[in-house]
Amino acid sequence: MCDYVGISRSGYYQREKRHNHQSPRKLRKKFIQGEIKAIWLKSLCIYGAGKITQELRSKGYKIAERTVGKYMRELGIHAVYLTPWTTTTRNSKFDKQLINILDEQFNPLRPNAVWCIDTTYIPVHDGFVYLTSIMDLYSRRIIGWDLSETLEVSNVIPLIEKTKHSRHISKPLIMHSDRGSQFTSEAYNQVTANMTLSYSKKAYPWDNACIESFHALIKREWINRFKIHSYSEAKRLVFQYIETFYNTVRIHSHCGFKSPKQLEDEYQTQIQNLVVA
Repeated sequence: MCDYVGISRSGYYQREKRHNHQSPRKLRKKFIQGEIKAIWLKSLCIYGAGKITQELRSKGYKIAERTVGKYMRELGIHAVYLTPWTTTTRNSKFDKQLINILDEQFNPLRPNAVWCIDTTYIPVHDGFVYLTSIMDLYSRRIIGWDLSETLEVSNVIPLIEKTKHSRHISKPLIMHSDRGSQFTSEAYNQVTANMTLSYSKKAYPWDNACIESFHALIKREWINRFKIHSYSEAKRLVFQYIETFYNTVRIHSHCGFKSPKQLEDEYQTQIQNLVVA
């Protein structure tokens, strides 16, 4: 065959060797692309180039975000999110009594100093279900959540009690919310009697930006991918996002590209070391 096409045998074998042998650069690229896809899948297909770059760097790889973006395009993968349509209602006859203690101070120095609470809706086949979440502003961790079929304040009270118990609260803290009816009710005031209540200014959603941002995030990154048919299906999806991803896996720029749980664990370790010292 070589004689027929007019090439030497040695030339043929050299060409075959070059064709089958991948350079170290190509092998590294293939390996990095495998790492990128693994991180993307672990993030529920949510991470884009920025967060994947941070994850790679935390593993010791030196790589530019632009390169990660290029490799993702070659793999045909990208951050998956859908923009939700939202609406909010803020109204209370006690407006003058509702004081904004927090005043956009979103970075407390320790856990359990400031909590935020908010409720958002999730569409299902026959209407809506309502997700109420409590966030610790130190780590942006969701420390309590409840999914209910109504907006009754009776759903919020057990959630707060359970969250206080799980966080072992023994001293007052700030609890910030908007001016929704659940958070201005007598029952809410009773269950938060040892807390300092703070309320967003009327028609000023930025005061509760962190928790509202989380609710936008869970919809954009996760909930809006699905056509949810029932309460039980919605609860399963919320649990999966909050408990197995957002709190424990998802890196957050506020946390120095660590997960909320990791940041809190490191804080507790530092406190224990100071006590021992």
